[in-house]
Parts: sequence; C-alpha cells; structure tokens
Amino acid sequence: MARTAVVLFNLGGPDSPAAVEPFLFNLFNDPAIIGAPLPVRWLIAKLVSRRRAPTARAIYERIGGASPLLPETQAQVRALEAELGADYRVLIAMRYWHPFTEQAVAEAKEWGAEHVVLLPLYPQFSTTTTGSSLKAWRKAAARAGLDVPTRTVCCYPSQTGLVRAMADLVRTGWAEASARGRPRVLFSAHGLPKNVVNKGDPYPLHVAETAAAVAAATEIPDLDWAVCYQSRVGPMEWIGPSTEDELARAGNDKVPVVVAPIAFVSEHSETLVELDIEYRHRADALGVPGYVRASAAGCHPAFISGLADLIRDPGHLRGRACAAAGRTCVLEGVP
Repeated sequence: MARTAVVLFNLGGPDSPAAVEPFLFNLFNDPAIIGAPLPVRWLIAKLVSRRRAPTARAIYERIGGASPLLPETQAQVRALEAELGADYRVLIAMRYWHPFTEQAVAEAKEWGAEHVVLLPLYPQFSTTTTGSSLKAWRKAAARAGLDVPTRTVCCYPSQTGLVRAMADLVRTGWAEASARGRPRVLFSAHGLPKNVVNKGDPYPLHVAETAAAVAAATEIPDLDWAVCYQSRVGPMEWIGPSTEDELARAGNDKVPVVVAPIAFVSEHSETLVELDIEYRHRADALGVPGYVRASAAGCHPAFISGLADLIRDPGHLRGRACAAAGRTCVLEGVP
C-alpha cells in the first residue's frame, strides 16, 4: 500500500507567555482574517497583537500559561496512527504557531509520502479556518517541491463518528444537568463576522447541520436545544445569537443548560476559559439554575474512528454539506 501522510490542520496556540504576541500577530496578519492589503494588514496586525497581548496572556495564565491545543492534537495523532496502521503517518500543520505548515510539508517529504490527505480538525468549513490552511499548504508544498497526489477532506459536519461522539458527550452532560431540572442544550460555536458569511461562507449552515444531527443522535425525547456563537471580538456585526444571549434566555426560563462545543474538537482557551470559567460565572449571575459543559470530542473512540474513515476515503462526503444547503462546494474543482 502507498505511504500516506495525513496532515491535520488546526489553529495552533502559544506554548509560552512569550509566544502570545507573535501568535496573535500571525493570526491577524492572515488575509483570511483581515482582508486589507499587505502593508496595511501588517501594521494593523502589529498594533492589534500588541494591544491584545496582555489580556490574552492573562487568559492563558488561567490554564497554565500556554495553550493545550498542541498536546491535545498530538494525542489525536497517536490515536489515529494506532487506528490506521503502519502505512500512514499523521502530521500536524498549525496555522499560527508551531508546528507550522512548512514543518509538516518537510516531514511528509522526508518520510517519502506517496499520497497526502489533508484533514482539517474543523468539521465545518470556513474560509477563515480550513480555507486559510489549504492556501498555506499549497504554497508551502510548492516551495518545497512536494508533488504527490493530494486529496482534501473539506468538511464533515454530520460525519457519523463525529456525531456519535458528540451525542455521547451531550448525553453525559444532560444526565448531570437533569438534577436541576430538564436541561436545554446550547451548541456553542466560534462566531464569525456577518460580512464573511455574506460573501458565501457556509460555516453557519454547517454548524446548524452538526447541531441538528447531534441533537437527533442523543435520542433524548423532545430535546430542548439551540445553536449559539461565542468569542466575538471587535466592532463588526457578528452572527448570532450569542452564547451569552442564550444564557440570558435560559435564566429567564429557569432551565439548566448543557453547553456543548459544536465546532471545537479539542480543548483550548475558548473551552477551558471562556466556556468553563467566564460563561459559567455569567450563567450564575443570570440565574441559570445549573451549568454543565460537555467535553470536546478529543480522542473519543467514535470520533477517531470517524476521522480514520474520512482518511481512507477522503472524497466520501465531498460536497454533500454544501449541496444539502443548496450551495456548490467551496472546493469544487480542487483536488
């Protein structure tokens, strides 16, 4: 069998307090995040990263001073390699901090990969996540002369293993929260500016697809659930409703909540600080009678098995999520 390098795309995160500002600079200097031309974008990124670094450092200090995203992803690598066997090598390509895309390209080339499968750890496609990582991969692979057959898993919002894993975790949270009444499940996803969606980004449609599939798979009769969005920054108008708005509604309705990260498959600052600490405190202030946070999919066996299925047949779900929403796949015509 051909030697297949599997490349996991993810955001990345600072591995020390000193890395916070350069990590933020890399994030805001990405044209998929700030669309200004390069000289202006560079200046904006420099200014914003310097201004936001102290607040961001304080956030990471609450979870040990560094992002846990790389160790979490490394654990997923080990689980996937055990599932796939010796003909596969799983590599990590982080977008904004080490290990960068260039390192994954070099490792694939050195290993002698005969095929490459690009697998975003973003189940729902967005130009700001998967789209940006794909562009970075193509540039780095071309510069390094890595010219082997490459296939892309563009999105998998309702892939069976993903849905089974999330449903299992939601059921666990729902059972815990039920001690305080009949819970409402809040599927919380990272937000996106409305102007990105207005340009055709399918992300909120994919998020809605995942949430509906997970809600059905819990098999909880008459499950009360809603989709909401977190992590808004800046003055732009963002998609909603916000997670805080949904917490306020739950407080008014006097129902406990299970907050499930629907677009994050690994624990990181948005789950461990924003959901576990900040929104929990906000829920208490809003009179929510119970607050339980469901875990991210992580290394749940069903999720790892589902990813392995995608790797073995990368084209299996290609275009389905966009077709279901009446759209053409954003990667139509791209390998």
